[in-house]
Amino acid sequence: MIITRWQAPIIPSKQQVLMILESEGMEPYEQILEPAKKVGDHRKPFAEVRVIISGEMIFNVSGNQFVLRPGDRVEIPGNTRFSYVAQGGEPCVTVCAQRAI
Repeated sequence: MIITRWQAPIIPSKQQVLMILESEGMEPYEQILEPAKKVGDHRKPFAEVRVIISGEMIFNVSGNQFVLRPGDRVEIPGNTRFSYVAQGGEPCVTVCAQRAI
């Protein structure tokens, strides 16, 4: 798992994140989770890349919990157990993509 925290004062826009992931050879898509929406433990056969556009998300990757905020990025290796939940009072907007193993 690789977590990249956004350090710059200006958060990237959805269009900028889409362009970044496309430049890495992925086909990104948007996912919106309503507040408190939880996606339970699951695994995928490919690496998942996710960048937060707005809102916050709590991730649990193989028992390790962390919060992602706007601009933060996580890459979860394939076949790794993980879950997540939108945190706070607003929807969490993310851009997701898949990377072949």
